[in-house]
Amino acid sequence: MKLPNGYGSVYKLSGKRRKPYMIRKTIGWDDDGKQIRPVLGCYATRQEALQALAAFNDNPYDLSMSKTTFSEIYERWFNDSFDEDTNKSTKRNYEAAYKHCAALYDMKMADIRPHHMQQVIDDCPSGYQSAKRIRILFNQLYRWCMQHDCIKKNYSENLVVNQKNEPKEKTAFSNNEIAMLWSNAEQNSHVSLILMLIYSGVRINELLQLKKENVNLKEQWFKVVASKTNSGIRIVPIADKVLPYWQQFMNLSTCEYAVCTQDGKRLTYDNFKKRYWQPLMEQLNMTHTPHETRHTCISQLVMKNVNKTIIKKIVGHKSIMDLTERVYTHIEIQELLDAINKI
Repeated sequence: MKLPNGYGSVYKLSGKRRKPYMIRKTIGWDDDGKQIRPVLGCYATRQEALQALAAFNDNPYDLSMSKTTFSEIYERWFNDSFDEDTNKSTKRNYEAAYKHCAALYDMKMADIRPHHMQQVIDDCPSGYQSAKRIRILFNQLYRWCMQHDCIKKNYSENLVVNQKNEPKEKTAFSNNEIAMLWSNAEQNSHVSLILMLIYSGVRINELLQLKKENVNLKEQWFKVVASKTNSGIRIVPIADKVLPYWQQFMNLSTCEYAVCTQDGKRLTYDNFKKRYWQPLMEQLNMTHTPHETRHTCISQLVMKNVNKTIIKKIVGHKSIMDLTERVYTHIEIQELLDAINKI
């Protein structure tokens, strides 16, 4: 059905795209008399695109940048870029970066200049990775603005992450610190969770997203099916030393996940870090990050002279073989278990 004149248009873009339906609308003419027809958004279905176009016509927002704030641009970019199928970790990273940009929230996008954004990056209190994500967010917002013909220059392209925000060198838990964890594990179940991380080498989110259906306590292994890399999809052995803790968490879990909260919900990374990890580090007088449990596992395996290929299989580092396509035999699983039991 043809849309009314001046209403706007819906186009289906070529190629395989997650959101192939693009909407445009004439909002004016330039000095040469040519139509100004910015892209208002891209959508998964034609119906969604038509609904968005109708919403714009009911309540047109200002694309001239004369009034549009940084927060408004972020909201439109976020809605265009993500949906329910987007990796939750990716969403969370951008949301965390946005929280550091409070100084820009109410500024008009047209008034923001490099020194404003650089100040936000320099003032970031959370370290190198957080500052880097802020810079990536700025770049994404300007790309969105340029794609939608509402800004002509990318002021974020020369931003830098200063040396004071350089990544901190990873520090493995010492043998004394590991011994301290063991001595406190019976009193605090979340200390045992740290030991489960150290004796498996999994990333924290790989453990928190692990479902009970992917855990085999009898044969002492679990399968990581959700990871940040393809090589992260793998079979991970459960060391003899921490098998009782795995059994305890699995028995206590009242949801589909191997580890859950007392009220039966999946334990999220933010919840784990703020409510459990940071208080435990203060209580035990340690200064480690959750990722350093993984670094500790690798270091311990190296010190026990475990074959490098076996280490890669356990922790999910890139290797010659695509671990998403291989089939593990009982012999191979036993080989991994023998290796993890050396630490």
